[in-house]
Amino acid sequence: MIKAKIEHILTEVFTPDFLEVIDESHKHTGHAGASQGGHYRVTIVSKDFEGKKLLESHRMIYKALESIKSFIHALAITTKSSI
Repeated sequence: MIKAKIEHILTEVFTPDFLEVIDESHKHTGHAGASQGGHYRVTIVSKDFEGKKLLESHRMIYKALESIKSFIHALAITTKSSI
């Protein structure tokens, strides 16, 4: 459910050429923070990241996902401006 929301939000905001969202929550069962939200890995390619530094592009992702941040405990992000 949250994976689908992440995909929907990022698609709406960035219109990516490529988007992959992987739910890695199962790898963190028993981890102290695991009950506070899921663990996700996002790879996204969008022209919106062109000329942006890594920190800037990550902030763009976090801002886009602000409305569901309470459901995300960990987020690994890879951004690219072209394939």
